[in-house]
Amino acid sequence: MSAVTVGKFITIEGGEGAGKSTNIQFIMDFLQQKGIKVLQTREPGGTPLAERIRKILLDKTESTIHCDTELLLMFAARAQHLHEVILPALQKGIWVVCDRFTDATYAYQGGGRGIDKQRIKSLETWVQGKLRPDKTLIFDLPIEVGLERAGNRSDPDRFELENIEFFNRVRSTYLERANKTPEKYAVINAKPKIEIVQQDIANVLEQLVAKI
Repeated sequence: MSAVTVGKFITIEGGEGAGKSTNIQFIMDFLQQKGIKVLQTREPGGTPLAERIRKILLDKTESTIHCDTELLLMFAARAQHLHEVILPALQKGIWVVCDRFTDATYAYQGGGRGIDKQRIKSLETWVQGKLRPDKTLIFDLPIEVGLERAGNRSDPDRFELENIEFFNRVRSTYLERANKTPEKYAVINAKPKIEIVQQDIANVLEQLVAKI
């Protein structure tokens, strides 16, 4: 797979209740106001096929899904999403803002489920080639706060039913990845008032736009 792209690829990560949806809309508005063509999408999902896989993965009645099956379904959805949506947009010079991407797989299936990260890396290379996000924003906040917010939002899905230890491993994995390659990540404190959070986001985006 060619990694030659023109548009920027921004991914949005974080645990449950971190406010990704609200802040993605802010990001979209910010970039559009700068005159940038931008596409919003999500994972798992983003195409009709990948959205059907998403329903399986989030269905809380699917309690017997093996962790290997979960991992492979994630990458199956991602492969379709990349070829049908993400790569064509980037090659046209359109920026792509994606709600979750492969960092979520390292965090949830690697950290949360305990799958060997080398296995994830092998699938990442196979499915994505050299393509990696230009910038990943990780919305971080204490697990208890996030779960409380998520619980007030809607009925829990299959992942949201996991225990505190699972989510602690997810959060630790996100932060570990950000610490290893800080130039690729921006960790956003998602606990303060929305105005403060969005100012931090704007600062990150300004730096990206300045590189055009």
